[in-house]
Amino acid sequence: MSTLTAKDLYGSMTALLTPMSSDGQIDYDQWKNLLHWQIRAETTAVIVAGTTGESALLNIDEFQRLLEIAVKCCQNTKTKVIAQTGHIKTCDVILSNELAHKCGADGVLIVTPYYIRTTQQGMQKHFEKIAAASLLPIILYNVPTRTQNDMLPKTTAVLAKNPKVIGIKEASVDKDRILELVKLIPHDFAILSGNDDTFLESMGQGATGVISVASNLRPHLIQKICTYMALGDVISAKKCNSSLENLYKMLSYQPNPIPVKYLLQQSGLIGEGIRMPLAWFEGNMTGLKSEIKKIIEEIKL
Repeated sequence: MSTLTAKDLYGSMTALLTPMSSDGQIDYDQWKNLLHWQIRAETTAVIVAGTTGESALLNIDEFQRLLEIAVKCCQNTKTKVIAQTGHIKTCDVILSNELAHKCGADGVLIVTPYYIRTTQQGMQKHFEKIAAASLLPIILYNVPTRTQNDMLPKTTAVLAKNPKVIGIKEASVDKDRILELVKLIPHDFAILSGNDDTFLESMGQGATGVISVASNLRPHLIQKICTYMALGDVISAKKCNSSLENLYKMLSYQPNPIPVKYLLQQSGLIGEGIRMPLAWFEGNMTGLKSEIKKIIEEIKL
């Protein structure tokens, strides 16, 4: 049984990409290398099969194997393993949660229903039924720009009273969203930023950490920023974060995970593989050579 609690959800957590060869097949050896890099960086947790991991394009066998490898690699380390198990159908989430528990995950991250528009009541009942059946702690995931379903703070506050629901990855573009959540939700519930470019500000508002895309590329530095914020050293945190501004811009050039895969491939750590309908990055990135140099330096740490 997992012992993961809200207190364990802090600092930098990486929404890990899924490395693939040029024909779209998963490269499990590269997957292990990425996991070991995150472990060396003392990343708090890795998220398996999240949006960045191309979750919607993986089959169940691939999901299981990625998760089993992650659990084995992270065993007896400081890095937890969280499986993204969100689906449109409530019953499918429950089945994925059961598989995540069987594989040994520490917790599950569950995105709100997508494509099918629902109400706040619908989302609340969806998660309540999932929680009633779950053997693992649950982290909610709100990303309305992708799902078109925005779980409002009042709904999150109701769900936060459920002992199995321990946190939320909040990726709304609403600049006041974190502040609203902090006001409404008890202290024994983790509020995590889901946006790299604003996570520093979110931590200043009360978020305990970030589930990051950029930490696929700069895990040591982003964990360092989170540590500075936890210690109250805002000046040092801002100085480190300012050095990532160009990287954040690069990651927004095309939809995630296209840019992050391209940057990691250019750094020599993964192959040139992505699944349709996603397409490999074609274009120019300002300051590419400089960023690649920084990534390669972090790989060596």
